[in-house]
Amino acid sequence: MVLTLLAAIFVFGLLVLVHELGHFVTAKLTGMRVREFAIGFGPQIGSVQKGETIYSLRVVPLGGYNDIAGMDPEDTEAGDHGFSTKSVPARMLVILAGSFMNVILPLVLFFGIFFFSGVHMPNPEPVLGKVIAGKPAAVAGLQQGDRIVSIDGNAVATWKDFVSTVAAADGQTELSVTVERDGQTLTTGITPSYDPTTKRSLVGVMNDSLVTHPGLVESWNLALDSTWHVIRMMVDGLYRIVLELSGENLAGPVGIAQMAGEAAEMGLVPLLNFAALLSLNLAVINMFPLPGLDGGHFLGLCFEAVRGRALSPKSLQIAQGVGVALILLLMIYVTRNDVIRALHL
Repeated sequence: MVLTLLAAIFVFGLLVLVHELGHFVTAKLTGMRVREFAIGFGPQIGSVQKGETIYSLRVVPLGGYNDIAGMDPEDTEAGDHGFSTKSVPARMLVILAGSFMNVILPLVLFFGIFFFSGVHMPNPEPVLGKVIAGKPAAVAGLQQGDRIVSIDGNAVATWKDFVSTVAAADGQTELSVTVERDGQTLTTGITPSYDPTTKRSLVGVMNDSLVTHPGLVESWNLALDSTWHVIRMMVDGLYRIVLELSGENLAGPVGIAQMAGEAAEMGLVPLLNFAALLSLNLAVINMFPLPGLDGGHFLGLCFEAVRGRALSPKSLQIAQGVGVALILLLMIYVTRNDVIRALHL
């Protein structure tokens, strides 16, 4: 529980810091006044003021914000340093910078993972890698490096054979697993646990991996390829969700925190990899053209550029109200998903 909480705070904090830093830096560069740069919501834990900006840390680490003067056109206190007084391109830059930084972060993380930890290719042989503590395999006494010989007397020749056999289990029947360890043959019983999210049984292991260590240039190219591949997968996944009107696999803060904890149990590299994936997810979703999101704000600026003038304050208020309502409904829905999944664990 403590590890899950710390992992969630680390992941959410890192993503929010990077996102809001993008807005903050570009706002400063374009001459806007930033009254407050906040990480988190709710009451302040602490704050410090430097120049015209208050830098604060708040209780709830599930977001953050920049209080940029003049976001409301009627707020003229900052004069020429207000958001609304700046050119459309300058305002577009500030709005897009948050999601841009959420793409830059995974590039850096992927590069670091590939360069320092190496590229881990799955070993096709049925050899155990990480064995997660508390899961069925660990409870049964299996260890990293064990080679799976057979399950219920049926020979296991490849890792795929092992995964398919475990996945097909009903989550209640004990499997007799024979392994080779240090030249000895051992047999133990494992009862896989059924995962309703993936709709298959799991025992809590990862397969062994073959490691290569690329150089600087190759690591950067791999980071670029990985980032682009993940973005394409996420856009395709979101398209299918909208097309099929099914969001049962969407996770909210509770589900994400649980996944962060599971990644942390596997080590620092899996946790950083999870943070990279979540950062790209945030970048893609935040650019949806919905009021209340950066994508909706950007669309409004595009409309202003074509029309020659901004939307009226009343129209903006209505659009933002609709956007906030939609976001709240989505949060309620994904939290419901989290609760249902938790009840089935």
